[in-house]
Amino acid sequence: MWWSRVLLISWVLVLVQLLTSEAVPISKDRTKIKEPEVRIEDAPASVDTGLHYDRYLREVIDFLEKDEHFREKLHNTDMEDIKQGKLAKELDFVSHHVRTKLDELKRQEVNRLRTLIKARHDLEGGNDIAVDHQALLKQFEYLNHMNPHTFEVDDLDRLIKSATNDLENFDKERHEEFKRYEMMKEHDRREHLKTLDEDERKREEEHYEELRKKHADHPKVNHPGSQNQLKEVWEDTDGLDPEDFDPKTFFNLHDTNGDGFFDEQELESLFTKELEKLYDPTNEEDDMVEMEEERLRMREHVMNEVDSNKDRLVSLDEFMTATNKKEFLEPDSWETLEQNQAYTDEEMREFEEHLVRQEQELHQKTAELQKQRDELDRQQEQLNAQKVELQQAVDHMERLRAEKQEPPPEVHVEGNAIPESHAADNQQQHYQEALIQEPQPVAQVYQDASQVQSQHQNQQVGEQTHHNLPPGDHERPQFENHLP
Repeated sequence: MWWSRVLLISWVLVLVQLLTSEAVPISKDRTKIKEPEVRIEDAPASVDTGLHYDRYLREVIDFLEKDEHFREKLHNTDMEDIKQGKLAKELDFVSHHVRTKLDELKRQEVNRLRTLIKARHDLEGGNDIAVDHQALLKQFEYLNHMNPHTFEVDDLDRLIKSATNDLENFDKERHEEFKRYEMMKEHDRREHLKTLDEDERKREEEHYEELRKKHADHPKVNHPGSQNQLKEVWEDTDGLDPEDFDPKTFFNLHDTNGDGFFDEQELESLFTKELEKLYDPTNEEDDMVEMEEERLRMREHVMNEVDSNKDRLVSLDEFMTATNKKEFLEPDSWETLEQNQAYTDEEMREFEEHLVRQEQELHQKTAELQKQRDELDRQQEQLNAQKVELQQAVDHMERLRAEKQEPPPEVHVEGNAIPESHAADNQQQHYQEALIQEPQPVAQVYQDASQVQSQHQNQQVGEQTHHNLPPGDHERPQFENHLP
């Protein structure tokens, strides 16, 4: 919830709230006081301020609060002197133990910022570029980056001013965030209507108007901080007779931490009864985000009327003074959110134009990404085709290698096998060499080899027949061998 994240008090004013005991005189001999060992983990929990340096801020507050001299000076220093930096000068008089802890806190915070800078630098693709930490640390004005080792008066002064300025802008930023939320909700409703036909659009508009009227039909909302509003809390929450209402008793009952002030959280809790008249989480027409915005509006209104010194706290004196004003006894009617639209028609028009530009940029980026994807798909297809061709070439070479290594078939005649001559071996080797130099189809290779073997067999048979003829018959013509 947004309201739980809102700053309850300015950080310097937290110190005031922690002053629950009497201050120790300055003349007290602090050298005889044994400083308690304080660990960061033991710091009391407090509400998150919403600042990016929230932890550092709260830990500094905690350790300063441990110093008795600083506590007394804070007790006697008004808000204006704190803002002007007079309190920061008292840092020179705090104990050595506290200063040592503050030095350690600052070193840890500087290291944290350097780590964040390095991480952001890496994300932006600057791994090969050196990081100038000193230059980048300038943007963090709440500490003196030129001295990263010790916590000095300038560091406390910077922290006070930065926190005060940042927290004053916190509510303004929250209002802008809520305005964007409301405009986006209305934009989505209009876009939804465009998708409907005429009859559906008419029914949707009627339903929308019905919900608006239902939400506006609620009991009277009392003016925040008025006598009527506080009496209702007195009666319903505290269970007391409204005729016996006493402002001082009421203040003490709802000062839950007993520090003598209404902080922002304690003040907001007083408006729960009024908000229940407006919002119910089970109702379709009630928006819980709007409920929290209403709560904050009530708190801001009371602070503006009652917090006279603008320290974001309501003291008992300020509260008692406000109860004597006419506005407390006879307040004006309170206008709720449905009576005060968060944005103007001009702001809504500019917001929708901005959304149109964003959508156009998004479509352009989408088209560029699609083009890149198509190009990657085309390149992938080319790679796949090349892979297929390469695999075919590898398979072809494997077949050729297998054919080259296959032994020639044996040649048989009637009777015993006749061994091949050296001439046939040479001729077979010639064909193998020719096969390597100019590959031929497998069928042609075997056909050529068979012809060579046939010629070789005929030659061997002729020579053997001539050798077996009787003397004198060697010169006989060969056709005589076929005479009867």
